[in-house]
Amino acid sequence: MDGAELSGWLDSWFPEDAALTAARSRAAEVGVPCVDAVTGSLLRLLAAAGAAKAVVELGTGAGVSALWLLRGMRPDGILTTVDPETEHQRLAKQSLIEAGYGSGRVRLIAGRALEVLPRLSDGAYDLVFCDALRSENSDYLAAALRLLRPGGMVVFAGALGDGRVADPSARDSETVALRELAKRVRDEERLTPTLLPVGAGLLAAVVT
Repeated sequence: MDGAELSGWLDSWFPEDAALTAARSRAAEVGVPCVDAVTGSLLRLLAAAGAAKAVVELGTGAGVSALWLLRGMRPDGILTTVDPETEHQRLAKQSLIEAGYGSGRVRLIAGRALEVLPRLSDGAYDLVFCDALRSENSDYLAAALRLLRPGGMVVFAGALGDGRVADPSARDSETVALRELAKRVRDEERLTPTLLPVGAGLLAAVVT
């Protein structure tokens, strides 16, 4: 079975319901990338494993990853999701409402991540999911170390750059930034990390 066949089989093993399909369609309409179903299911698993009650998402998009995270969080959990594009947040709100998640479960904040993060409380979060500007990932990591409680988790989407990170000839700025992030997370004494070849790559670490 080649990579394409395996990817197709995995997608069929994680079928998305009508709410996720609609959110993914909205993302495609405005050209905003979103996590695939396999990555989404892993986000749900991580949120569930940590019994996450307070989660921060950087990069709302049209709400695909938000839906996966909420499905793993505790029933009384609150997701704070940040995106500078008000149109993306409008689409995400529609996706979330259709899936049955009202304002009591989600805080939608329109703004740049680096402007919003300083306003969030220290040590108050169980999971921080970063799927925003790759060039700012190192700043997101620093913020996550402040925001997360002991045992909390930081997760970065697109960490392998669709394979470019492993290609020594790839020297574009985004790929270089992803390599530097992976090294920083690996070498940070306060973190227990893993790097997974899921989707475009998922870098996750637990605060010890």
